[in-house]
Amino acid sequence: MRTAAIALLAGAATAAPAPQAPPLPTNAPITAPLAAASALPPFAAELAQMPMITGPQGWQGETGSAAWAALATAKPEGRQLARWRFALGLIADGKGADALGVLETMRLADADLDLIAPFRLARGAALVQLGRGDDAVVALAAEDLSGNAEACAWRIRALVLAGSQEEALTQVNCALPAINARPAVDRSPFVLAAATAAIDIGRPEPALGWLKLFGDQNPAANLLRGRALIASGDQQAGRLRLDRARISGTPQLQADARLGIIEADLAAHTIAPAEGIKRLDTLRYTWRGGPVEQRALQLELRLATEAKDPRSQLRAGATLFRYFKLGKEAAPMLASLQGTLAAVLAPDSPVPLPEAAGLYWDYRELSPAGAEGDALVLRLANRLEASGLYARAAELLQYQLMQRMQDVAQGPMSVKVASLHILAGRPDRALQVLRDTEQPGYSDTMRHDRKRMEAVALHKLGKDAAANAALDGLPDADAIRAEMHWRAKDWNAFAIENEGHLPQPKSLGEPAQAAVLRQAVALAMLGREDRLQALRARYAAAFQGLPSSQAFDALTAAPGTIDSAKLGAAMAAIPQASPIGAIGDLLDAAP
Repeated sequence: MRTAAIALLAGAATAAPAPQAPPLPTNAPITAPLAAASALPPFAAELAQMPMITGPQGWQGETGSAAWAALATAKPEGRQLARWRFALGLIADGKGADALGVLETMRLADADLDLIAPFRLARGAALVQLGRGDDAVVALAAEDLSGNAEACAWRIRALVLAGSQEEALTQVNCALPAINARPAVDRSPFVLAAATAAIDIGRPEPALGWLKLFGDQNPAANLLRGRALIASGDQQAGRLRLDRARISGTPQLQADARLGIIEADLAAHTIAPAEGIKRLDTLRYTWRGGPVEQRALQLELRLATEAKDPRSQLRAGATLFRYFKLGKEAAPMLASLQGTLAAVLAPDSPVPLPEAAGLYWDYRELSPAGAEGDALVLRLANRLEASGLYARAAELLQYQLMQRMQDVAQGPMSVKVASLHILAGRPDRALQVLRDTEQPGYSDTMRHDRKRMEAVALHKLGKDAAANAALDGLPDADAIRAEMHWRAKDWNAFAIENEGHLPQPKSLGEPAQAAVLRQAVALAMLGREDRLQALRARYAAAFQGLPSSQAFDALTAAPGTIDSAKLGAAMAAIPQASPIGAIGDLLDAAP
């Protein structure tokens, strides 16, 4: 009867191939392979002796079939000159990509061309036409080009593309002769760039003067006129110009005009900051990239900071850091965003913990580097674990483990991550983490900790033979095996493993009481009354006065004195504390 009752109560208590590169177009400006190009006579000295390009008249050269014919018939000593004339003609035609290809081919044949001012000017102009502002600024930075009017003109456009508006305006006086020497239609890109720089730094008056060059129907000029008029305080006239640009401009100009209208509404306080953020998000869904999106994100970040909206702050700030070059403003912006992220993750943050963890995961590149960032993540992971969000905590710390830790430093964290995966019911992931962080340099203590995690994970996967093998050589292997046998209701194996770890019969704490009471259950299930009575004789005095004394008496009583009700109460009174501590908690984790 005792065996059947204990069995019933024990059962209730433990429950495509890689894609090929497309062929080059047949009209690509490529003339000879590298080996042949490198054998051409030097051209740098010859180019240095030619007249310097100081205005638009310097961009003269053959293009089209005439250029190809010249290249095809040129002798080796004249091939670089033919290429040079081809590049000049392409820049004059606004074909920067083709011009840059020709110039790069020339560089392969003669590296000294990088020292020649006309070549650097041509390369800078081609890069500007391609929209590569930062690279163009570098190309145009030669000392020989500092006072060259044509170089100053191209430098204005390069600096505006690179976001250096104030520096761009310093080039205007130098560039005026070269800009004014152009026909009106060819001046447009240079004047528009200068006007953009002036408006961006809050100097709309000169911009309005420069924009008189353009007709009343020009959408690009109307866009800048609108922004300048609004900056000057004329909201009505400015909005009208922006609306006209929105109607008649290119898609990019239309997006820019919509952004200008949002800026105007915010400046006039006709919409709330929250509405402004919403409208900026809508704009960014229809237009991505370039200065328009960058301005929209910078405005959204400012509005979110003023409104104390951390979600919008982090979203806008992270996007700026991911996709745009920020220059001098990067450092203070990053410091501000890191403060926002730390406030979101603080224990007293009003942001719910699951959402805070999601925000960290989405914007983790904003986290501080080094020990400060590691401490921030560890605090968050501990909060997630305390709230039972084991999977989220494991995901968070696994990123730290694999991305920010190296060598033996991975040891303690790998044990932590593996335990969280087990608690989350994913022992397969625990095993993978341990395998991915295997190292020969771990200490014996660390290797033992990792083996314990491996054994628990294997046991949870039903691979007890492999789990027992993983425990070989561990100092507490028998105790862990006993715990596994207890949960598997393998009473004989449990009794054998547990007997060697029974405590001394004095000062029994809860884990020690649990070890003795479990031994009693196993012996009762096996019908070993002789050993039960020996257990009673050994521990009866030690259990006197303990909360579990009645349980001990019921489990070890003589066979004819069993009371089912008392036996049920005895089983319920077995302390829950596992004799092997935290490992027992992992073994109890739900699948």
